[in-house]
Amino acid sequence: MQRVSNPEILDSNHCPPGEAQISLRDLDRINRWFGGVATTRTLVEAVCAETGARDLSLLEVAAGRGEVPRVAARQLARRGINLQISLSDRVPAHLTQGDHEIAADALQLPFRDNAFDLVSCNLFAHHLEPPELERFTQEALRVSRLALLINDLIRSSLHLALVYAGFALMKSPVSRHDGVVSVKRAYLPGEIAAMLSNDGSRRIEISRHYLFRMGVIVWKNPPSGTTV
Repeated sequence: MQRVSNPEILDSNHCPPGEAQISLRDLDRINRWFGGVATTRTLVEAVCAETGARDLSLLEVAAGRGEVPRVAARQLARRGINLQISLSDRVPAHLTQGDHEIAADALQLPFRDNAFDLVSCNLFAHHLEPPELERFTQEALRVSRLALLINDLIRSSLHLALVYAGFALMKSPVSRHDGVVSVKRAYLPGEIAAMLSNDGSRRIEISRHYLFRMGVIVWKNPPSGTTV
């Protein structure tokens, strides 16, 4: 299945705010039920296992309503891991207007170097073309002290069929349209490894998760190898 990059409605400045909120709530449910929260939680746990850290600050980029990091943080707290969350999104209306939220371009983050322990994103990487994904990775590693965490879809024909089968779970036609487009835009683990390895100068760990989810840790420190 070849990658096809078409625009998603939720990315558009012309998506009505009310419709956008319904679609974002659809995404919240999908992330809770089908591996989105679990993948982010597992990535944070992997960082803790590697570094021994139990208190971490995390910037979630393209956060939307911030459901994934918030639910993951509650689950991690039961494991003795404290996650302090900040949210950013290019579209201010996508955010909940709470504390530690800021409208920002992911390719030009308005934060100082090493401002957070981790930078994370969920269902964002597939929105970027390869040069943009590299630029985002550079920005995320600049802003983070430890690593960039990428939680995204894996492209496959079976995954696409499951999206069509799940239309009844989506209340918004925007979600149905964007769900199909997202799977077609998604990268394969090998493609991500090739794009982000920076000719071997970065340590990257890539794992597969339920349901057609990919977890990527791009470490800021010098590499000891690349694992796919």
